[in-house]
Amino acid sequence: MIAGRGTRGSRSVGPRGCHAPRWVNHRRPWGPSTSPACRLAREARRNVAVCAISVNEFKTGLTIEIDKAPWRVVEFLHVKPGKGAAFVRSKLKNVITGNTVEKTFRAGEKVELAQMEKSTKQFTYMDGDQYVFMDMTSYEEIRLEKDDTWAKFLKEGMEAGVLEWEGKVIGVELPRTVSLQVTQTDTGDKGNTKSGGGDKPATLETGHVVTVPLFVQEGENVIVDTVTGKYMSRDKDA
Repeated sequence: MIAGRGTRGSRSVGPRGCHAPRWVNHRRPWGPSTSPACRLAREARRNVAVCAISVNEFKTGLTIEIDKAPWRVVEFLHVKPGKGAAFVRSKLKNVITGNTVEKTFRAGEKVELAQMEKSTKQFTYMDGDQYVFMDMTSYEEIRLEKDDTWAKFLKEGMEAGVLEWEGKVIGVELPRTVSLQVTQTDTGDKGNTKSGGGDKPATLETGHVVTVPLFVQEGENVIVDTVTGKYMSRDKDA
């Protein structure tokens, strides 16, 4: 989940080695398609890269396409039984409907990546339960219903990648880590240091609750992993 920076505009999203050859708005080249799994096609006056990957390459947050619908990998487990062939057990979430299913794949089985376009936009404010994002170049607004997958890490003014699939906005891609302020937590034991043991819950400015070491205090910023949702460290630069 990583929001791009730099020159703005939409681009196709894929794994390493499966980048589309050009930006969708054709302002600048994106780079060649280097993966043998990618086949290039011309569609609606733009280049689209269709990529297939092995289920052995599954990662949490990866979005694949099954039965003409985008599914996000929530959990996966590689299983090698004593007898029989290896397989991958997974939990998938339909990005559009929110439904979850459990699905088992043969080890090495190929699946198609959901071909999405990502544009960098700024989260500006909330309107009821809707999150309003703005393109800071065109000032066009996009509204998304709350999805706790990304909403619990998002604060006003933060830039994120807004994802589209077949012309429909389906989600938000965040940086792998974010810095958020601790707004509520109990005071740690006196004399507790970084080398001391123990932890406690802490509520962040977005409302997300993480487990932090006892030495973390209210008002401090901490680094949080947006994939696992877990505390990583204090933010010394905040």
